[in-house]
Amino acid sequence: MSDQQVRQIVLSTDDLDASIAFYESLGFALKFRDGAHYAALDGGSVTIALATSIDHPLPGKVVVGVKTDDVDGAAAAIEQSGGAIVKAPYDDAHERRAVVYDNQGNGLVFYKPLPR
Repeated sequence: MSDQQVRQIVLSTDDLDASIAFYESLGFALKFRDGAHYAALDGGSVTIALATSIDHPLPGKVVVGVKTDDVDGAAAAIEQSGGAIVKAPYDDAHERRAVVYDNQGNGLVFYKPLPR
């Protein structure tokens, strides 16, 4: 399989402002915010992402974001290994991504930034 790195943990929130304030009070610096639905905080080698149900890939679940150079291949491997595809590989405004469950129902998002 391709080169893969765990790069973010996506947490659900119903109140982005309160969640940002909470994590900032713990010493995590805000890296960026996308409107009222998504924010990224600096967790060192892993980003702590906060997302409302509008931008969360699996609202209500903790999701591991895995950066890969082959989203389609990673999704196929998940399915072949007993996991499930929630949302097949697709391009959004910033990246190619696939939302999947592993064989135990844990959420993963495989992603690759799109060329600019």
